[in-house]
Amino acid sequence: MAKEAAGMTEETEYMIDRQVSKEADTAAESSGDAKEMRAVILSGFGGLNKLRVSRKPMPEPQEGEVKIRVKACGLNFLDLMVRQGAIENLPKPPLVPGFECSGIVESVGENTEGFEIGDRVMAFVNYNAWAEVVCTPAVLVHKIPDEMTFAEAAAFSLNFVAAYMMLFEVANLRDGMSVLVHSAGGGVGQAVAQLCSTVPNVTVFGIASCFKHTAIRDSVTHLFDRNADYTQEVKRDITCDVKYKCAKKPCFSSLSFAILCYLSLLFLMFVFLSGASNTVTGETKSFFSFAKSWWQVEKVNPIKLYEENKVIAGFSLLNLLFKQGRCSLVKSVMDKLLCLYNQKKIKPVVDSLWALEEVKEAMQRIHDRGNIGKLILDVEKTPTPLMASDSTETSETGEEEEEPEGDNDSKERMPFIH
Repeated sequence: MAKEAAGMTEETEYMIDRQVSKEADTAAESSGDAKEMRAVILSGFGGLNKLRVSRKPMPEPQEGEVKIRVKACGLNFLDLMVRQGAIENLPKPPLVPGFECSGIVESVGENTEGFEIGDRVMAFVNYNAWAEVVCTPAVLVHKIPDEMTFAEAAAFSLNFVAAYMMLFEVANLRDGMSVLVHSAGGGVGQAVAQLCSTVPNVTVFGIASCFKHTAIRDSVTHLFDRNADYTQEVKRDITCDVKYKCAKKPCFSSLSFAILCYLSLLFLMFVFLSGASNTVTGETKSFFSFAKSWWQVEKVNPIKLYEENKVIAGFSLLNLLFKQGRCSLVKSVMDKLLCLYNQKKIKPVVDSLWALEEVKEAMQRIHDRGNIGKLILDVEKTPTPLMASDSTETSETGEEEEEPEGDNDSKERMPFIH
């Protein structure tokens, strides 16, 4: 009996070990089937310490969607506002930021037409762009020319479509008009300047920091320092221009985040709306900066607009796409822009390339107003070693720990300047 009991015990242990081994193999197979990707995660609204690169499940395309293996992502000032929670109707964190990317079509969902695996594309994305893989509706995806790099494509879609629609759909830019461009050294500012050059006899007044003047001087007609009182200078140039071309009506568009169109020959009055860049002065949202900017904005009287033949218009490309569903209108604009690109009349300006892990330093460069053109997150780029310790630390449990506010000043990466 003892021998029989011992035999049963050994057999039981063998069966248990076999079952455990089988379950382990099954778990390993299931974990291998669950594909993951790297993505930038915004864990909460606030400073740069709220951003980190982590792994998350890879999305699969739904009906009518395109799955894109991302090569490059655009980094916009709007992304800084999202990080700070400075705009309305934001999704609840944690979330993956980013609204535009470029890459290669990896697969398509059911009933998706117009794209094949291997197509080089750029796309608008309703968040989730800062990742190795994105899925987005086919109506938001556009093929890119063979000559266009992925970095240029990521710098093209939002900037040039927004600039084109503000100039030609909203401000009705035409021969002989003048355009005043705030932040002329940025991605949108350079897009506006280039598009203005496609219309005869358009005068472009650019406002930018002094250190950018040498780089952008050829893209504008007149250039002024953003820290100087340029109002009188611009007024004087406008008056001379009107006297010299008395048959032409001056039209000025202030392209920060609002368009200011001045359609009167007699009333050359200037109303400057403070752009959102003036409210985002630090890492986190500042009520005092917002209040100061609001107080400094000249108040607009609707009756005066009527009496002086002035127009004030706002424009949001993202709302046009994701809330109003005007994808066909945006596609027609994109077709026109790609035609101009193929004719070598426009070309996106890329400031620098950054790895996903360098997103904090890239955002800091925008905070510092150091960029000339567009900053790009290069998904395949290897992070440059930090001069100091890494911006993310690993805890004893193997999880990334967020750094305290203010620690970013002691760390710096060297970007690849395009």
